[in-house]
Amino acid sequence: MDFDNLHAVEVVKGPAHWIISFAAMASPCEIHTECDTEGDAKQLASLAYAETTRLERKFSRYRDDNIIHAINTGHGKAVNVDEETAQLLHYAEQCYRLSGGLFDVTSGVLRKAWTFNGQETTPDLELIASLCEIVGWEKVEFDRSQIRIRPGMEIDLGGIGKEYAVDKVAQLVFDQSQKPVMVNFGGDIRAISGDSSSKPWSIGIEDPRKEGNSLGLIELRMGAVATSGLTHRFCIVNGLRLGHILNPRTGWPAADMPRSVTVVADFCLEAGFFTTLAMLHGKDAERFLKDQGVTHFCRR
Repeated sequence: MDFDNLHAVEVVKGPAHWIISFAAMASPCEIHTECDTEGDAKQLASLAYAETTRLERKFSRYRDDNIIHAINTGHGKAVNVDEETAQLLHYAEQCYRLSGGLFDVTSGVLRKAWTFNGQETTPDLELIASLCEIVGWEKVEFDRSQIRIRPGMEIDLGGIGKEYAVDKVAQLVFDQSQKPVMVNFGGDIRAISGDSSSKPWSIGIEDPRKEGNSLGLIELRMGAVATSGLTHRFCIVNGLRLGHILNPRTGWPAADMPRSVTVVADFCLEAGFFTTLAMLHGKDAERFLKDQGVTHFCRR
């Protein structure tokens, strides 16, 4: 892909590294890299943007020309999947089993019952109950080459797709440049610094209660950071603030969720899984994270 034709991508020289920025996956996307020249930075920008847009087109539920659309409109018939899709679905299946059913990529259909615009709302109890009938990975037939879902069910990879893209793009850019890189897609981050002589990346954890304040600083040489929170997407029900992360068992947001949860892990997919699962544990979120032994920041 020719960088000169990428009008949506910006490449600027920062104090210590190049910064590549564009918008994708409903998020601001930045890639920080210590490559040598502007030409190298532009080449990496083209590579990163191409991979990001490829993954968005392939796995977005908003499109009508990709594998997710084919699965969701299969009308109960088996749909063949390629190896990359099979790997991501297998990961989703593992998350479902490890979480005891709390992390479920079939639960996206529950969005039809909720609007998280910060306003007072009255949930439609009958609609929620009917949608819960078509939620549950245990209803899915998947054998790594084909997947079959019941009519009305949907696969929504929104809970892992961006994290997967962060990991893929970071590794792709590092493999191409062999230089330290940090990828940040809307707060989901993966850093690769290469050898031990490289400086770690400094990542600030924003306080969701006060813009501009920090909860702490992470020095990250190799690893990932993901954050889930209620700052922007929530609704009010009977005076209670409810976040956008829905419990697939009940169809409702988990009660007493923290304002935000940030987790540090080896990969962004792993960090994202823990942040979402912690939010679904509600008032027990911090105890859950401590039990898992993961580095985390939890703000109520």
